[in-house]
Amino acid sequence: MKYLSLLLIIFLFSSCKNETEYQSEIGSTNVEKEVSQDPLTLSVKRGKEIYGELCITCHLPSGKGAPGAFPPLNPSDWLTDRRTESIHAVKYGLKGEIVVNGQPYNSIMMPLGLDDQEVADVMNYTIQTWNKGEMVTVEEVAAVSE
Repeated sequence: MKYLSLLLIIFLFSSCKNETEYQSEIGSTNVEKEVSQDPLTLSVKRGKEIYGELCITCHLPSGKGAPGAFPPLNPSDWLTDRRTESIHAVKYGLKGEIVVNGQPYNSIMMPLGLDDQEVADVMNYTIQTWNKGEMVTVEEVAAVSE
């Protein structure tokens, strides 16, 4: 019994790891992984969450929109060719006719109540996911006024 207890104690101590050993075994923590990602990747990640909460209802999970009612974001020449107007629409809402990919749309998009960072994030998600273009910055969004 004495030997069994001694073996158990040795086993327990040998299987203990300090934090450094544990982290090297499992890789970096989630926080470290997030910090190591570039700003655009992080913005797109945040934008995907915003899109899922606010935009998906009208523009759909695919970003294809609803013909005649809600314009597509996947792809969208309006997002890529009318960047400032697109930022303005996300920031302040949109009323009146627009033409996207050659098709007219005349709906109302209510203001979403997003701050400048959130506008940049959701714009980056839609642009990088379906359209490919330059990163939208918070400074660029802040420069767009009503």
